[in-house]
Parts: sequence; structure tokens; C-alpha cells
Amino acid sequence: MKRLALAVFGMILAAGAALADPLEGMWRTEVDDGSYALVLIVPCGAAFCGTIEHSFNAEGEYDSPNHGRQIVIDMVPGDAGEYAGSVWRPSNNKIYIGKINLDGDTLRLRGCVAGGLICSSQTWTREG
Repeated sequence: MKRLALAVFGMILAAGAALADPLEGMWRTEVDDGSYALVLIVPCGAAFCGTIEHSFNAEGEYDSPNHGRQIVIDMVPGDAGEYAGSVWRPSNNKIYIGKINLDGDTLRLRGCVAGGLICSSQTWTREG
């Protein structure tokens, strides 16, 4: 009976991993103001949030004051790899209307103002 319970528990864990959203994981940002970061995106309620885990500049990894800060905020999944929420830009400390389009191991992140009329974007790549 113990073996059966352990087998069922193992299948539940495996099924949970298989159902993970493709947005989850570690992502490498583009270089912005001379630095880039590794951002870990995980579920946060019914949405997804991304936190800066590591930062790099021309000299290598450094101890950024932005470590642990949330950069992807409450991204809610929509249709076909699209997500909507907010995004924080560390270089100017502003939060923008955010959108993500996910395509395999790349994502296009847009931050917009003026109701989405003026946008800037980056392409991030999956790490590991």
C-alpha cells in the first residue's frame, strides 16, 4: 500500500511539472544601460511575476541594488502565448503597462505609456 501511495504521489508531482506554464523559468534580459539581468518568472496567484536574481555588466556579475526586485508584475495569461500586466524598468524606476508575447525560448516584453500608444520592447531568451 505504501508503494502505491508513493507511486501516485510521484505521478501527481510529475503531472504538476508537466502542466507548468511555458513562461515559468529563468530569462536573460537584453542589455539596458550597460547591464543585463537574469529574471526568474514564477506564478503569483493567477498571474506570473518575475524577480531579478542576478545582474551583469562589462566586468561580469555584480551585486546590484535591484536584486530581489520584481520587474515583471502580475502578468495574466491570455491567448496563444500572450500575457498582460505591468513591467518595471530599473534604469528610470518607472512602471509601465506590460505585455509579453512568448514564442518557445524567446519572449518579447513591451512596456508602454499613453494607453499603449508609445512602447519600448526587449527580447529575452530562456536560460538553462
